[in-house]
Amino acid sequence: MSVRHDWYQSETKVVITVLLKNAIEKNYDVKIESKKLHMTADGFELEIPLLHPVVVERCSHKAFQTKVEITLAKETGVRWETLEEKAAPVEVALPKLQTKNWDQLVSEEEKIEEKEAQGETALNNLFKRIYSTSSPEVQKAMNKSFSESGGTVLSTNWNEVGKEKVIVRPPNGTEFREWEK
Repeated sequence: MSVRHDWYQSETKVVITVLLKNAIEKNYDVKIESKKLHMTADGFELEIPLLHPVVVERCSHKAFQTKVEITLAKETGVRWETLEEKAAPVEVALPKLQTKNWDQLVSEEEKIEEKEAQGETALNNLFKRIYSTSSPEVQKAMNKSFSESGGTVLSTNWNEVGKEKVIVRPPNGTEFREWEK
């Protein structure tokens, strides 16, 4: 049977209140040791390993209609952070995690895609690689030449492209026309 308990403290004592109706009729018994409290009643058992030692001779308990109040005399005037002494956490050895070099996996995947790419895809991959590995000046030249020429010129030479507007150079056999407004 589960019974609630609560506690509070002063400088000299710790008072534990166990909510148990008619404790005398339920044959309650309290045993207090220096670092342990043990209480039993019909169908009920409470054992608390105490955080700090108490003076057993000065401890007491009393049954009321709805509860049992246990007074523990502190051995020292230390403030208790908790009532119970918690068991030390058991260290569990975790399995070693395999670490992956994600950059290497990505570059391997890109190499596979490059080998499999054909036609326009291969050409786009080539331009992406050139753009991503270029200096900011080359990237600026590529952006300017491509946008000003309507996609007909792609230059990596900023000295040539930076001087003036890039003229449209359509492929051989085609002509460039402006959209009519």
